[in-house]
Amino acid sequence: MSPQIMLTAPGALDEDTRAFVLMGFLAFVVPILFICVLSGPGRDRINEFYTAGRRLSSLRGALVLAGVYLSAATVLGTTGSVAVFGYDGLFIALCTMLSLGVLLLLALPLRERAGCTLGDTFALRAPGPAARVAVAVVTLSVCVPYLVVQLSGAGVTTAALLGLSGPGAEQSAIVMIGVMVVCATVFGGMHGTIVIQVIKTVVLLGAVLAVTAVLLHRFHWSTDSLIEAAGQGSGRPVDYLRPGLRFAAGAAPESTLDFIGLMVTIVLGVACLPHVALQIGTAPDAATARRTVRNAIGIVGALCLGTALMGFAAAALVGAPAIVAADPGGATALLMLTGELAGGSSTHAGGALLVVLVSSAVFLTSLAVVASVTLAAAGAIAHDVYTHVLRRGRMTEGREVAAARWASVGVGVLSIGLAVSVQGWNVLFLSVLSLAVAASCLLPALVYSLFWSGYTRAGLLWTLYGGLGCAVGLQISGPVFSGTPLALFPDWRLDWFPLQTVVLVSLPAAFLLGWLGSVAGRRRAPTVTQGRGLSAEGSRQDAGSGGRFPAAAGDLPIARQSYSPEGR
Repeated sequence: MSPQIMLTAPGALDEDTRAFVLMGFLAFVVPILFICVLSGPGRDRINEFYTAGRRLSSLRGALVLAGVYLSAATVLGTTGSVAVFGYDGLFIALCTMLSLGVLLLLALPLRERAGCTLGDTFALRAPGPAARVAVAVVTLSVCVPYLVVQLSGAGVTTAALLGLSGPGAEQSAIVMIGVMVVCATVFGGMHGTIVIQVIKTVVLLGAVLAVTAVLLHRFHWSTDSLIEAAGQGSGRPVDYLRPGLRFAAGAAPESTLDFIGLMVTIVLGVACLPHVALQIGTAPDAATARRTVRNAIGIVGALCLGTALMGFAAAALVGAPAIVAADPGGATALLMLTGELAGGSSTHAGGALLVVLVSSAVFLTSLAVVASVTLAAAGAIAHDVYTHVLRRGRMTEGREVAAARWASVGVGVLSIGLAVSVQGWNVLFLSVLSLAVAASCLLPALVYSLFWSGYTRAGLLWTLYGGLGCAVGLQISGPVFSGTPLALFPDWRLDWFPLQTVVLVSLPAAFLLGWLGSVAGRRRAPTVTQGRGLSAEGSRQDAGSGGRFPAAAGDLPIARQSYSPEGR
C-alpha cells in the first residue's frame, strides 16, 4: 500500500486539518486501548484467559464474530476489489457471506467439542502428543503469515495517517502497533480481545454507514447513477460489470480456474481460520453458538453491502486508474474515497470528523484482528505444545496462563520482526496462503473429526501434514511467488505450477490423504473410540457450566493436573 494516499498526501488535506485528524484519532483510540487492557480476567484461570468464561450472549458474540471476520485486509481489499475489478470484486464480498454459511454448518458440533484450542477439539478423536503438535504446526503456519500481512498493512496505513512516508516511518508504525497488540493480548486475554472486537464492529458499522450516506447523497440516492458512474470511472465501462477482470492477464482456462479457486479459498478458508473457529467456544452452549453465527451473518452482510457501495463510489469519484497507481491491489480505495468525500484541501469540520471516524475504524480493525490471531497462536504454543506435550498436563492454571502470556509476547515479537523485515515487499500473497492452508488442512480435519466415526489419528496426521505440504509447496511453485512482475521474487523461476490459487488441488488432496490415512491406520491397529472412557455427560462439561474439560484417551496425565473444578 502506498503511503501517498489521498487523505494524507500533500495537497489533499491541509496541515491544520491533518493535525485535527491526528488529535481526534489519538483521543479516540488511546482510551479504547486502555479499556481493552483493563478488561482482562481478574484471576489466572485457563477458562477466563482463553474463552472469557464461555458467557457471551448471541448478540454480543455476533458483534465479536463479525469483528473477527472483517479484517482490515477484508474491508480495504473488498472495497478496492469492487472499485478496480467490478463484478469480480462483488463476488469476493459475496464469498465472505458464504463463508459464514460454512461456519453455521460447523457451529453446533464444533461448540459441543470445543476446548481451549483446536488441539483440544482434535484430541477427543486423536489422542496423544503427535496430534497436538500437528495442530499447533498448522495453526502457526496459518497465523504467522496472516499476522505479517495485517501488521504490514496497518503500519503503512498508520504512517500515512501521521502524514509520514518511507520505509523507516512504516517500520516504526509496525513496531508501535505490534507492541500495542502484545500488551492487549498479554493483559486482556480473550476478555480484552472481545472488548476491542465489539468496539471495532460498532465503530466500523458507524463509519461504513456515514460514508455510505455521504456518497449516496452525492449521487442523489440513486444506486443506478452510482453504478453507471463507477463503470465510467473504471476506465473499462463495457467490462466493469462482467466477470474476468480479476485474472484477465492469464489464459482463459487458467483465469477461470484462478477465479474459482479464489472464491473457494475465501469461502472455506475464512470459516476455518483458528481464531474464527475458537470464537465459537466463547458461547455458553451449542444453540447459542448457532444463533451467534446467524446474527453475525446479518451484521457482516450489512458491512459487505456497504463496502460494495463504497467500492463503486471510489471508482466513480477517484477513478480506478488513480487507485491502481497508488496500489495495484486497490487497498487504498477506501481512504482515497474518504479524502474525496471530506473535501480534499478544502475539508470542513464535518469532513475532518468523517476522516477521523474512518481512520479510527481501519486502525481498530487492524488492531482487533491482530490481537485475535495472536491469542490463537499463543494458545497453540502454550496449551497444546508446552502444557500437554512438554509438561504432559502437569501444570497449574496460573503457570499455564503465564506461559500463554509469554507465548503471546513471542508470537508478537516474531510477527513484528518479520513484518519489519519484509516491509516494502509484495506480501499480499501470504494472506491467500494462510486461507489456503486453513482450507486445505483444518477444514478436512474438522469435517472428518466432527462427522466421520472412522477417522483415526493417522488420518488426522496425514490430513494436516499432507494438506500443509501440498498447499505451501504449490504456492511456492506458483506465479505469485516467482517468475512474474508482481511476484514476491520476480527474478526467480520456480513457477512450474500454473495457477495463482492452490486450493483446487490441495483441498481434494487433503481429503484423500485423510481417508487413506484412516484406512491404513485401522489396518495396523484397532480403531480408537472417540472420547474413550468418557461419559456422555462428561464429554459436554465445560467451564461455562462449572465443570472441566475431559481428558481424551492418551492424554490421561491431564487428569492429575491441579486445576480447580471451576477453572476448567
